Amino acid sequence: MATELTDLEKNLQKAKKTFLANAKRATRELDRQRKRMRNELNRANARAKRTRLQLQKKTERLANTTATQAKRELRKQIRNLEKVLNAARQDTKQLRKDLVPVMGDLANARDHLAHALSLDRAFARVQRELAGKAKKKVGKKAKKKAKKKGARKKTARKKVAKKKATRKKAGKKKVAKKKATRKKAAKKKVSRKKR
Repeated sequence: MATELTDLEKNLQKAKKTFLANAKRATRELDRQRKRMRNELNRANARAKRTRLQLQKKTERLANTTATQAKRELRKQIRNLEKVLNAARQDTKQLRKDLVPVMGDLANARDHLAHALSLDRAFARVQRELAGKAKKKVGKKAKKKAKKKGARKKTARKKVAKKKATRKKAGKKKVAKKKATRKKAAKKKVSRKKR
């Protein structure tokens, strides 16, 4: 039974580690993909903006020129720029569509990662509590034994200490009484002699 439990615990630890590692890896990969797609989207937007500006300049120049050859050339360039602008718009539109599922997957992966981390913390907390309870049990037994031994020693020491203290106090009192009686006796003798 004990070996089955240890095997189950090992499998649980292994599954927890793989779940955590997979959640981290998936989150990292999706985050990289999101960043890459955002960069592509920004480049496509910048390309579209540049093309729009060039188109505006060409149309202004077309309005100002009077030569037919220059007008033909400018119209041709404008058509090409419009095609490039439409292609850039289509790219940004497609990139935005592609980014939506990536963002959804990334949100799910982050949820799984948060769940995995909370499970990891919960496992660690339970292990700490179990380790603490085991230490407390061992500690309580040791403390009880130490208390019993310490109580026996303390009571023996206290008795000896009390006896010594009472002897000292009694001895001091006797010496003090003796000195006081000697002084009184000496005074009486002196007073008798004077009479």
